[in-house]
Order: sequence, then structure tokens, then C-alpha cells
Amino acid sequence: MGKLRSGTVGRRFTILYAAGFLGSGIVLLALTFLMSGSRLTSVAPEQPPSGPSDLATAERQIRDLGRQLADVHAQQNHQLLVGSLIALAVMVGVSFLLGRVLAGRVLRPLRLITAATRRISAESLHQRLAVAGPVDEVKELADTVDGLLERLEASFVAQRRFVGNAAHELRTPLATMRASLDVAVAKPEPAAQTTALADRLRTELDRVDHLLDGFLVLARAQHSALADRTPVSLGELVQEALTARAADITARTLTVEYEARPDAWTRGSPALLSRMVENMVDNAIVHNQEGGWIGISTEHDDTGTHLVVESGGRVLDQGQVDRLTQPFERLGADRTGSEGSSGLGLSIVAAIVEAHGGRLALLARPEGGLCVAAVLPSAAGREG
Repeated sequence: MGKLRSGTVGRRFTILYAAGFLGSGIVLLALTFLMSGSRLTSVAPEQPPSGPSDLATAERQIRDLGRQLADVHAQQNHQLLVGSLIALAVMVGVSFLLGRVLAGRVLRPLRLITAATRRISAESLHQRLAVAGPVDEVKELADTVDGLLERLEASFVAQRRFVGNAAHELRTPLATMRASLDVAVAKPEPAAQTTALADRLRTELDRVDHLLDGFLVLARAQHSALADRTPVSLGELVQEALTARAADITARTLTVEYEARPDAWTRGSPALLSRMVENMVDNAIVHNQEGGWIGISTEHDDTGTHLVVESGGRVLDQGQVDRLTQPFERLGADRTGSEGSSGLGLSIVAAIVEAHGGRLALLARPEGGLCVAAVLPSAAGREG
């Protein structure tokens, strides 16, 4: 039986049951003590003694006998009082023990329901409590929770199906529009206006495609099960992201300071974790000053595997920074790069970190700029 915590319903039930048992014991002992307190009455002889000497002797014997009876009665009362106090002390312990046992039996189904509900998450909504037993308030509560889980599962399945269908339906017209633009531009001697319009439309189509891709990644991180969990090196992902963005870093004359640890490993989806690292690096590149700097570090300690990306810039308000994990939240067009941002970068990072059981912190640096720190569960690296 689990230990009853202070302030819980179990403790209140224990005290209630114990008080009931103890009160009954006190009443029973009090009645026993009162009923034993009646004194014996002496019966006077029917015939008086025949002589004066016999009368004096009889009176003396009666007084001696009364004193003896009083002494015996006092001794019995003392023994009864001591025994009652001992029995009362025993009843205190027995009352609390029985109260705890009864409270545990009464609350056991509720504890089972609580433990089962905690084990159920977005990845295991198919599980049910399925509490057996008589139809009572506890079973009714369990059946209500099962009904809620069933509705949640149906909602999640419908949402995932919608995401998949939306990906197919939206990407198809985008590809068709790109093909139409390519055909129009590929004609012999296309008009200058046609070429300029095609370039502008390609730019907008790229933005829509990028936004759609962000939506899909965000939906997968928030609502899909991570079936492809494998050991992943954050250091390798950072190196790949920096290599792929070397041209952008050079174009903005940014200085990158990278400190990697070989033991910075975690377990999760390689695709999602790669997107997390890319978004963190992209955020530091896009929202930075010309000729600025980026600091990246990976490390491992008792709290998990850390990835920290810092960037320079103007001084930011921490209250506004805290909202950047919400979709489409920006710090305003006055922040470098905000005008071309989709507003999904850090919200995708937050969703991926949460899906992997980690923590994300966004801190406005006092000197200016932003610090994005992700802490993920540690994992051993690949052998060999």
C-alpha cells in the first residue's frame, strides 16, 4: 500500500476512520467503568441480636467488613482505571491502523485510475482504464475518462489525417504553378515582363512552400509518435547545419565560435532533431547584425545533453522573447530579418524539444542578442 501524503484525501479518510473507531472505544470503556462503579448494599439482619454484648460485637464486625469491602472496591476501581487507560492507548494505535487500511482500500481504485491516466499520452491514446467491478461512482468515473480518451484519440487521428491530406493537396498545386512558370519562361524570346513576373512568383511560391513545410514539421512534432528514435549526435547535426549555411554566414560576414563535445548525444528522430538544429542556427544567422557573431556549444552533464546557440544584436525585452515559442510570434520588423520570417522557426524548435522530453529556454542577453538553450535527455553514442 502506498504511503499517504500529507494533505491528501487518504490522510483525511484515515483521520476520519480513526476518530470513529477511537470515539467508539472511548464510549465503550466509559460505559464499562460507570457500570462497574455501583456499590454493594448491605442487608440488615431480620432479627436483632439477643443481648447488648452481642449487638456491640455485631456492629464492630459490620464496620470491619465495610472497611474491607471499601478497600477491595477501591483496588478494583484502580485496576479497572489502569486497564482502561492501557486499552485506550492500544485502541489509538489500532484505530489509526484500521483507518489507514480502510482508507487505502477505499482509495485504491482512484490511485489505479490516476496512475493509468498518467501513463497515457498523445502517443498512447488507444489505451483505456477498463476498470472492472460493480457499477459505482468509481467505475462511472473511469468510464467517463475512457470516453474522454476515445474522443481525444478520434480528434488526434482526424488531425493527423488532415495534415497528411493537406500536404498532398497543397504541394500538388504548388508544383503545377512552378511547372507553368517554367513553361512560360522557357518559350522562345519571352517578354521581359513575363520573366520578371515569373521571378517574383517563384519567390512567393518558395515562401509558401517553406511555410507549408514548417506547418507539417510542427504538426508532426506536436501530434505524431516518434517511432524512429535512434542515438543522434548534436555535434554532427550542428556541423552539418553550419556547412550547409556557409555561404549565408560569409555573405553577412558573421563570426562563428563553435565548441563541441564528443559525448553530446541524445535519442530521438534524426529528421526532427536535424530540423531543430537547423532552425536554431538559421535564427542566429537571419536575426543578426552585419558583421555580428554566433556562439554555439554542445555539452553533456548530469541534467542531459545541452545545445546552446547565442547571437549578437540589439537588447531585447525578455517578456517578448518568452512569446517566441508561439507560432507567428515575432519581435517586430525592427528586428533584423523579422520582415522575411515566417514566425514558425522557434515554435518548431519548442515543439521538437517537447516531443523528445526536453526543455527549451530563450534568454535575452543583457549585452544584446538572444540565447537559445535546448536540454535533451542524454543517450550513449553509436558503437564503433
